[in-house]
Amino acid sequence: MSPIGKAPERTHGHVAVLMGGWSAEREVSLRSGAACAKALEGEGYRVTQIDVDRDLAARLKEVAPDVCFNALHGKFGEDGCVQGLLECLGIPYTHSGVLASALAMHKERAKDVMGPAGVPIADAEVVTRREAMSRHVLAPPYVVKPVAEGSSVGVVIVDVGANAPPARIGEGG
Repeated sequence: MSPIGKAPERTHGHVAVLMGGWSAEREVSLRSGAACAKALEGEGYRVTQIDVDRDLAARLKEVAPDVCFNALHGKFGEDGCVQGLLECLGIPYTHSGVLASALAMHKERAKDVMGPAGVPIADAEVVTRREAMSRHVLAPPYVVKPVAEGSSVGVVIVDVGANAPPARIGEGG
Protein backbone atom coordinates (compact mmCIF):
# COMPACT_ATOMS: atom_id res chain seq x y z
CA MET A 1 0.00 0.00 0.00
CA SER A 2 1.32 3.47 -0.91
CA PRO A 3 2.01 5.92 1.90
CA ILE A 4 -0.59 8.68 2.13
CA GLY A 5 0.18 11.60 -0.15
CA LYS A 6 2.47 9.68 -2.50
CA ALA A 7 1.61 8.62 -6.01
CA PRO A 8 1.35 4.86 -6.54
CA GLU A 9 4.41 3.17 -8.00
CA ARG A 10 4.29 2.67 -11.75
CA THR A 11 4.06 -1.07 -12.04
CA HIS A 12 1.94 -1.36 -15.17
CA GLY A 13 2.53 -0.57 -18.83
CA HIS A 14 2.12 2.53 -20.95
CA VAL A 15 -1.43 3.33 -22.09
CA ALA A 16 -2.32 5.95 -24.69
CA VAL A 17 -5.85 7.24 -24.07
CA LEU A 18 -7.37 8.30 -27.39
CA MET A 19 -9.90 11.10 -26.94
CA GLY A 20 -11.43 14.13 -28.60
CA GLY A 21 -11.27 13.64 -32.34
CA TRP A 22 -13.40 15.53 -34.82
CA SER A 23 -16.83 13.92 -34.54
CA ALA A 24 -19.93 15.67 -33.26
CA GLU A 25 -19.21 13.90 -29.95
CA ARG A 26 -15.80 15.52 -29.41
CA GLU A 27 -16.62 17.24 -26.10
CA VAL A 28 -18.05 14.13 -24.41
CA SER A 29 -15.04 12.16 -25.64
CA LEU A 30 -12.64 14.67 -24.07
CA ARG A 31 -14.47 14.39 -20.74
CA SER A 32 -14.69 10.60 -20.71
CA GLY A 33 -11.09 10.28 -21.93
CA ALA A 34 -9.80 12.50 -19.13
CA ALA A 35 -11.76 10.47 -16.56
CA CYS A 36 -10.43 7.18 -17.96
CA ALA A 37 -6.86 8.52 -17.96
CA LYS A 38 -7.20 9.59 -14.33
CA ALA A 39 -8.54 6.15 -13.34
CA LEU A 40 -5.75 4.36 -15.21
CA GLU A 41 -3.11 6.56 -13.57
CA GLY A 42 -4.69 5.80 -10.20
CA GLU A 43 -4.14 2.10 -10.90
CA GLY A 44 -0.47 2.65 -11.64
CA TYR A 45 -0.40 2.86 -15.43
CA ARG A 46 1.77 5.36 -17.27
CA VAL A 47 -0.72 7.30 -19.36
CA THR A 48 -0.38 9.56 -22.37
CA GLN A 49 -3.55 11.44 -23.27
CA ILE A 50 -3.85 12.00 -27.03
CA ASP A 51 -6.34 14.50 -28.43
CA VAL A 52 -6.79 12.71 -31.73
CA ASP A 53 -6.15 14.59 -34.93
CA ARG A 54 -5.36 13.39 -38.43
CA ASP A 55 -1.71 12.89 -37.42
CA LEU A 56 -2.61 10.06 -35.04
CA ALA A 57 -0.35 7.44 -36.63
CA ALA A 58 2.72 9.67 -36.28
CA ARG A 59 1.78 10.60 -32.72
CA LEU A 60 1.40 6.94 -31.73
CA LYS A 61 4.77 6.06 -33.25
CA GLU A 62 6.27 8.92 -31.23
CA VAL A 63 4.81 7.91 -27.83
CA ALA A 64 5.04 4.12 -28.46
CA PRO A 65 2.32 2.90 -26.07
CA ASP A 66 1.87 -0.73 -25.06
CA VAL A 67 -1.88 -0.41 -25.63
CA CYS A 68 -4.47 2.20 -26.61
CA PHE A 69 -7.58 2.89 -24.56
CA ASN A 70 -10.19 4.09 -27.06
CA ALA A 71 -12.28 6.85 -25.48
CA LEU A 72 -13.25 8.30 -28.86
CA HIS A 73 -16.95 8.68 -29.58
CA GLY A 74 -18.75 8.79 -32.91
CA LYS A 75 -17.21 8.75 -36.35
CA PHE A 76 -13.60 7.59 -36.57
CA GLY A 77 -13.69 6.37 -32.97
CA GLU A 78 -16.53 3.87 -32.96
CA ASP A 79 -16.96 3.02 -36.65
CA GLY A 80 -13.94 0.79 -37.23
CA CYS A 81 -11.63 3.47 -38.65
CA VAL A 82 -9.34 4.01 -35.65
CA GLN A 83 -9.48 0.28 -34.94
CA GLY A 84 -8.15 -0.40 -38.45
CA LEU A 85 -5.36 2.13 -37.98
CA LEU A 86 -4.37 0.55 -34.66
CA GLU A 87 -4.35 -2.90 -36.25
CA CYS A 88 -2.11 -1.65 -39.08
CA LEU A 89 0.26 -0.19 -36.48
CA GLY A 90 0.18 -3.41 -34.45
CA ILE A 91 -1.02 -1.68 -31.28
CA PRO A 92 -3.49 -3.58 -29.07
CA TYR A 93 -6.59 -1.58 -28.12
CA THR A 94 -9.77 -1.60 -26.11
CA HIS A 95 -13.08 -1.61 -27.98
CA SER A 96 -14.58 -3.96 -30.52
CA GLY A 97 -12.65 -4.88 -33.65
CA VAL A 98 -12.96 -3.31 -37.08
CA LEU A 99 -15.94 -5.27 -38.43
CA ALA A 100 -17.99 -5.28 -35.23
CA SER A 101 -17.40 -1.54 -34.80
CA ALA A 102 -18.36 -0.74 -38.38
CA LEU A 103 -21.52 -2.85 -38.19
CA ALA A 104 -22.62 -1.51 -34.81
CA MET A 105 -22.16 2.13 -35.86
CA HIS A 106 -24.31 1.75 -39.00
CA LYS A 107 -27.86 1.05 -37.87
CA GLU A 108 -29.10 -0.43 -41.14
CA ARG A 109 -26.11 -2.81 -41.48
CA ALA A 110 -26.43 -3.80 -37.81
CA LYS A 111 -30.09 -4.71 -38.36
CA ASP A 112 -29.11 -6.72 -41.47
CA VAL A 113 -26.92 -8.89 -39.25
CA MET A 114 -28.95 -8.93 -36.03
CA GLY A 115 -32.38 -9.71 -37.51
CA PRO A 116 -31.41 -12.99 -39.19
CA ALA A 117 -29.54 -13.96 -35.99
CA GLY A 118 -32.85 -13.79 -34.11
CA VAL A 119 -32.34 -10.49 -32.28
CA PRO A 120 -35.63 -8.55 -32.12
CA ILE A 121 -35.37 -5.32 -34.13
CA ALA A 122 -37.70 -2.35 -34.45
CA ASP A 123 -39.53 -1.52 -37.66
CA ALA A 124 -37.60 1.09 -39.60
CA GLU A 125 -37.50 3.01 -42.81
CA VAL A 126 -34.23 4.39 -44.17
CA VAL A 127 -34.85 7.66 -45.98
CA THR A 128 -32.93 10.75 -46.95
CA ARG A 129 -32.94 13.77 -44.66
CA ARG A 130 -34.97 15.68 -47.24
CA GLU A 131 -37.60 12.92 -47.39
CA ALA A 132 -37.86 12.71 -43.60
CA MET A 133 -38.45 16.47 -43.44
CA SER A 134 -41.04 16.46 -46.24
CA ARG A 135 -43.48 13.81 -44.98
CA HIS A 136 -44.16 11.42 -42.13
CA VAL A 137 -42.09 8.35 -42.95
CA LEU A 138 -43.88 6.24 -40.32
CA ALA A 139 -47.05 6.72 -38.35
CA PRO A 140 -46.26 8.75 -35.19
CA PRO A 141 -44.81 8.17 -32.71
CA TYR A 142 -41.41 7.50 -34.25
CA VAL A 143 -37.79 8.48 -33.87
CA VAL A 144 -35.65 9.97 -36.61
CA LYS A 145 -31.94 9.27 -36.21
CA PRO A 146 -29.01 9.47 -38.61
CA VAL A 147 -28.05 6.02 -39.84
CA ALA A 148 -24.39 6.32 -38.82
CA GLU A 149 -23.99 8.64 -35.82
CA GLY A 150 -23.47 7.74 -32.20
CA SER A 151 -25.23 8.67 -28.96
CA SER A 152 -28.15 11.02 -29.48
CA VAL A 153 -26.59 13.15 -32.23
CA GLY A 154 -29.29 14.22 -34.67
CA VAL A 155 -32.16 12.44 -32.89
CA VAL A 156 -35.67 13.84 -33.34
CA ILE A 157 -38.71 12.33 -31.62
CA VAL A 158 -41.99 12.73 -33.49
CA ASP A 159 -44.86 12.37 -31.02
CA VAL A 160 -48.37 11.06 -31.51
CA GLY A 161 -50.51 13.89 -32.87
CA ALA A 162 -47.67 15.61 -34.70
CA ASN A 163 -49.24 17.11 -37.79
CA ALA A 164 -45.94 17.53 -39.64
CA PRO A 165 -42.58 15.77 -39.87
CA PRO A 166 -39.59 17.30 -38.07
CA ALA A 167 -38.65 20.73 -39.39
CA ARG A 168 -34.93 20.16 -38.87
CA ILE A 169 -32.88 16.98 -38.63
CA GLY A 170 -29.25 16.91 -37.46
CA GLU A 171 -26.26 16.08 -39.62
CA GLY A 172 -25.21 12.58 -40.45
CA GLY A 173 -28.30 10.95 -41.86
